[in-house]
Parts: sequence; structure tokens; C-alpha cells
Amino acid sequence: MNWMNVEETLRRAETPLFWVGALTVASLALWLLYRLLSGFRIWVLGNGRLLSPKLGKWAVVTGATDGIGKSYAEELARRGFAMMLISRSQDKLDDMARSLEEQFKVETRTIAVDFGKADIYSKIETGLKGLEIGVLVNNVGVSYPYPEYYLHIPDLDNFITNMINVNMTSVCQMTRLVLPRMVKRSKGVILNISSASGMYPVPLLTVYSSTKAFVDFFSRGLQEEYRRQGIIIQSVLPFFVATKMTRIRKPTLDKPTPERYVAAELNTVGLQSQTNGYFPHAVMGWFTTKLVPSNIVIFFAARMNRLQRTGYLQRRKLREQKNGANFKSD
Repeated sequence: MNWMNVEETLRRAETPLFWVGALTVASLALWLLYRLLSGFRIWVLGNGRLLSPKLGKWAVVTGATDGIGKSYAEELARRGFAMMLISRSQDKLDDMARSLEEQFKVETRTIAVDFGKADIYSKIETGLKGLEIGVLVNNVGVSYPYPEYYLHIPDLDNFITNMINVNMTSVCQMTRLVLPRMVKRSKGVILNISSASGMYPVPLLTVYSSTKAFVDFFSRGLQEEYRRQGIIIQSVLPFFVATKMTRIRKPTLDKPTPERYVAAELNTVGLQSQTNGYFPHAVMGWFTTKLVPSNIVIFFAARMNRLQRTGYLQRRKLREQKNGANFKSD
């Protein structure tokens, strides 16, 4: 009798269970299809036509004379923007401006400032006065000279001040100067260059990682505040790119040239408010944030940086010994 009751219960539950399973499979299939179509839209079709001088005649790039910033300036000039270049060295700015004018026949202006200082923004505000700015790229940044434990960082007090001024204050202040006119015209794009190091804590690069996490949070918060007013504010989180800052000399598939990275990243503008900017980097970002527990990512990041620190200090010691021997021989 009990067996018959169980069998009858299972028979009654068979149809509901079938539909639950069918709906689950259908939901997963639709989710997978959506993700594939979204990926195709972002990484194959892209949104490259969005960034044009229709947004505003001028594009402003900070840290515009090297690496990713230089590539942003070149690509935006190629698209027809007049370029405002902001960096520390006037000589490098002049060379960069001359190159853009010769290659792309665009108007250029420059402002030479040290973003490590806090009293520079009145000068920048004067230089930007009257410009119709369609794009701002907050690219300027500074990292560690080598991975190091927090209390062992040379000249720690000035190091902290400089990194906060360059990596964080510059983003807030440049946005303060440019955003009001974008809001008034109901159009404009701000690209804030964060780092994959801001996606999780990176020991021995802790201050840098924290400042880049700030840039990411700041960007995503402002995007929600101003997206209804026609403004795009994007957080860009690259992994390694072959630049002077990363000291990577030979590009690879996962460590692209700045030119290749920027060309890919600009296609994501308007499609992703937070992006790794380059498909291999997006795969790496998904793997390290969705599949691998954060404590494991932090452990291996610390291990890698300890090895880099040891190698750097050993090389520095050998150089000092060599220089000391040469001094004695002299």
C-alpha cells in the first residue's frame, strides 16, 4: 500500500518536474544565447562610429605623450578631433602635437603640468576655457618603481601624496572641469583609465591597486548619475599592455601594443560602462573575478610580486656593488 502511494505521488509530480527542468534548460539556453550575442555585439561589431567630432570638436587626453595615452591621442586625432594634450614635459608635448598636426591635419593645443601637484587646476581650467569638449580621457597615472611592502616604500609620505594626486585627484578634478559643459550640451564621453589591479587587492602594489579601485567605483557611480543626461562615463580596466610603465618590451596576444589595445577599447564605448577593453583581457577578467575565488587571486598576485621584488633588489644590489668597485678602481 505504501509503495503504491509513493508511485502515485511520483506520477503526479512527473509533469511539474518535467516543466521545471524544461524551463531551467530553456533559461540557461536563453542566457547563453544572450551572452554570445552580447559578446558578438561588443567584440566583433563594436561601436566604433560613436566617437566622432559630432560629440564636440575637442578631445582632451591627460598623460598624452607615452603609452596608452599617446595611442588614445593618435586614434582620436585620426577620427578628426582637435587635440588638447596635457602632460608634464613641454618638449614631449610639442613633439606629440607636431606629429599629430603633420599626420592627421588637426588643430592641437598643449598644457604642461605635473599632476603630482595639487595647485595645477586653475591653469588647466584657463587652457580649456571656451573649448567644445566631446571626449575626455583621464589616462595619467603612476605606479610603483617595483613591488614593495607598504612600510618599505622609499619616501613613503611623498609617495602616497604623489600617487593619490596623480591617480585619483586628477580624475576628479578633470571631470569637474569638463563635465558641466557636456551636461549643458547633453553629450560627451569620459574614459577613465583604471587597471585590472583595481578589480581585486594586489599585495605589494597595494596603494596603486587601491587608487585604481577608486577610479573604477568613481566612474561607475558617475555613469549612473549622468547617463540619463546623455553622458557616457566608462571605467577602463586593462591588464598588461606593452608600455614603459609595465616594462614589457615584446607584445603578445594577452599583452598587446597600446595601439592595438586602444583600437579595441574604443569599440566598447557606449556598450560597456565597465570594460577590460580588449577581448583576451575580458576573458582574463571574467576568469579571475567569476571562476577563481578572490583569496586565490590575491595569493598568486602576492607571490608573483614577491618574486619580482626579490629579482629587482638583487639586480640593484649587483649594480651597486659594480658601481662601488668601479669607484674604487678610479
